[in-house]
Amino acid sequence: MSKNYSAFYVSEPFSESSLGAHATKDFCYYSILKAWKGSDSSFPFNNAHDTTYNVRDNSDWELTLKPRLRQRLRNSKNIILFLSENTKSSRALREEIDYGTNTLNLPIIVIYPDLKTKEDLLNNANTGLNNIVKALWNKLPIFRDSKSNVPVLHVPMNKVIIRKALNNVNLREGSKKEAGDYFYN
Repeated sequence: MSKNYSAFYVSEPFSESSLGAHATKDFCYYSILKAWKGSDSSFPFNNAHDTTYNVRDNSDWELTLKPRLRQRLRNSKNIILFLSENTKSSRALREEIDYGTNTLNLPIIVIYPDLKTKEDLLNNANTGLNNIVKALWNKLPIFRDSKSNVPVLHVPMNKVIIRKALNNVNLREGSKKEAGDYFYN
């Protein structure tokens, strides 16, 4: 079964078991997806992070961490990127987006946790993404500069819309969907 690779900012060094990770807002949004899946087995989130064993904070970047990220990405059909006011361009996040988009050509579903409705994403005419969304792209320059290589679906933090996005066959590796920005209106 193809997986969804979740990319999110956490402060480094990272440990999922420490309180610090759970206090990082972008990690908490990822945890919400896992909770939705845990309470509803039909929720279409298949976590790529479960495909390899966990690593420790003090693991070597080149020998352990980077190869593990890449292995998880190769096992994935797309990337779910959480992009919020709290997102920072960390080494791991840059690697995930760069390798996932520029090497593997994985489509991206961007979830904006600070936005709750489709209308929050769009300009006044509902014909394109608004300046609030576009400004968030600058928080992660590798995403901003690489997103034109793959299909990118922009969605708010809304369970119904995220379910629809995860079920969207055009947002899976190999779908042949043209590169570009997409949104539901």
